[in-house]
Amino acid sequence: MKIEGVTAIVTGGASGLGEGTARALAEAGARVAVFDMNREKGETVAREIGGRFFACNVADEASVDSAFAGAVEFGEPRIVVTCAGIVRGEKTASKGTAHSSSLFQQIIAVNLTGTFLCVSRAAARMQNLPALDDGERGVIVMTSSVSAFDGQVGQIAYSASKGAVAGMTLPMARDLARDGIRAVSIAPGLFNTAMVEGLPDVVRASLQEQTLFPSRPGKPGEFGALVRHICENPMLNGETIRLDGAIRLPPR
Repeated sequence: MKIEGVTAIVTGGASGLGEGTARALAEAGARVAVFDMNREKGETVAREIGGRFFACNVADEASVDSAFAGAVEFGEPRIVVTCAGIVRGEKTASKGTAHSSSLFQQIIAVNLTGTFLCVSRAAARMQNLPALDDGERGVIVMTSSVSAFDGQVGQIAYSASKGAVAGMTLPMARDLARDGIRAVSIAPGLFNTAMVEGLPDVVRASLQEQTLFPSRPGKPGEFGALVRHICENPMLNGETIRLDGAIRLPPR
């Protein structure tokens, strides 16, 4: 897909991987709608890239519908990238106490249900768009995680949510193939984001040591560069791509 001139929606676009993606797509010529709960940061990013900000809690269906209603006035989306997510750590059971069900449900609501709500609505709109010269109507890029495959101690909820995103990728691509809509997910490793910066120093250091090469956290712009390539390469479809410097997470 030629990105120049198309409208893209990026959830979680005010910071981290979402911000890196919003900037990369804008540099490629897209009109970018930034969805986020942080109005101040979201409006700043949108202003700097010539896009528009729309307040959105991806876990709330009414909020998603409201954000989409505003965004489509900016332009019907042909690209949607879901980067909104949260991480919290808790074991399945610890010292005779079961994992908090409310915490588990919260993580699933944001990371999985929030992804589903946004991509299903985007896909429904893409289906009604005229096909481009190559027959394509849209591209969906979702954010999974290496934790989907190498979940660590205390990551049962997070790994479940990200594993489910990876699991949705192929059936989504199959559902939408006849409409010329591709679906791909990215499983990032250690990246410089607020989510990772919130981890204890010893945990971040351990993760960096496990990243074979380059032995450093990834940059949000590197994630954005892969999103751009996915959009521009029509043969990428139905796959989860690890972007991780060859990291394989240890149990702890």
